[in-house]
Amino acid sequence: MSTLSQPARLIVEMELARGFGRRRLRMIALLLALAGYLAYVFAAFDIAGVASRMRPENAQTLLGDFWSHKTHVTLDRRKEGLEVAIEGEAKGRYAPNAFPDWVHTGAQTVVDLPDGAQIIYTETGAWVDYPGFGRITVTRDGRRIDLALPAGAQMPDWISASRTRVNITGSWWRFSLTPARTETFRYAPGWELFFFTLDSPYHGKGLGDLAALALWEPRLEPARSNFAGMVEDIWTNKMWRHGDVVWALGETVLMAFLGTMGAGLVAFPLAFLAASNFAPGRLIRLALRRMFDFFRGVDGLIWMVILSRAFGPGPLTGALAIFMTDTGTFGKTFSEALENIDAKQVEGIASTGANGAQRARFGVVPQVAPVILSQLLYYLESNTRSATVIGALVGGGIGLLLTQAIITQKDWEEVSWYIVLIIAMVMAMDSLSGWLRRRFIKG
Repeated sequence: MSTLSQPARLIVEMELARGFGRRRLRMIALLLALAGYLAYVFAAFDIAGVASRMRPENAQTLLGDFWSHKTHVTLDRRKEGLEVAIEGEAKGRYAPNAFPDWVHTGAQTVVDLPDGAQIIYTETGAWVDYPGFGRITVTRDGRRIDLALPAGAQMPDWISASRTRVNITGSWWRFSLTPARTETFRYAPGWELFFFTLDSPYHGKGLGDLAALALWEPRLEPARSNFAGMVEDIWTNKMWRHGDVVWALGETVLMAFLGTMGAGLVAFPLAFLAASNFAPGRLIRLALRRMFDFFRGVDGLIWMVILSRAFGPGPLTGALAIFMTDTGTFGKTFSEALENIDAKQVEGIASTGANGAQRARFGVVPQVAPVILSQLLYYLESNTRSATVIGALVGGGIGLLLTQAIITQKDWEEVSWYIVLIIAMVMAMDSLSGWLRRRFIKG
């Protein structure tokens, strides 16, 4: 084995040192570039300002609203009488003679709260008896709100007070007083009135009672059986609108199906004209390729805006927006699949005297069918999610209901329910597409 001479060894060591030096400089330059980019992001997105405006307690309240409900106990000076309603909705309002047992009416209204706190509504405001803190007195003086704490007490962080509003937050409750309204919000876990509203004869009954009513007990309403009454009251629930939700889910799936399958039906024959081994002419091939680029280059949301001006809002507009984008995508992927087929199979079919249509049917389609079906099923699953967003903008499907629930910023448990349904719908489409792949592709 030969050895390097001393000068040659020095030259190699110098080259290695320069190589390591260049790599070190590149690494330092990369780290400096990364640090500069992070500094730019920090300044451009105002990270310091965002951190200063963070309110983790608001996020905690929002997350709590996802899996709980609140009952409003409201005394409005512009109206007569006390109102007790779930989520503050007229559809969830208790009758005056059927208030919950933690609301006591008489000379004064007394609201018992889960942590032992008690709120007493007075003619001029309210008294809030907070466990371990004492009595807090909130009074109105015209348009001004006055707050009086127990003797010697300091303002705690769970009280927010201004000249026109006082908010007091406790465990599973919140109190608010303004010049026009005194209101207590009592939170409880679960989605109240999910099955039966307060006006339903089946509200408040346990599972055993409902089973007995459905199987052997006498009818509560002569015009219908108890089981039919339960199903009808659930389907027509005025707060959760289960019937409308099921219809909206169907619209979302229909938008995705029509857009995806329509695009596949149009793109498949055009793909033959755009494939280099099937195109009758170069100009036709290039024209179709550019058309596919144009269709898929414009995002589905942009197509939705354009088409909504022509057809108006609705599920059809959403399906057409998906159709336009997917036609371009399928045209490209299908033509590429056609360009990569095995020509020997087509030649074998041609040797039997088959015409062009027969060669395509028996020599080409069996080769590209798995790719095409896989693409169609994947995009059908993906477009189910996209149809939710498109439906929120064009007024169709579950996306519209989700947007309406978010805009109101009141019933966040409905938002949570719609999100659960969307996830379940996507999972169902994924399972269905997986079964179809196994059935038609693998045999």
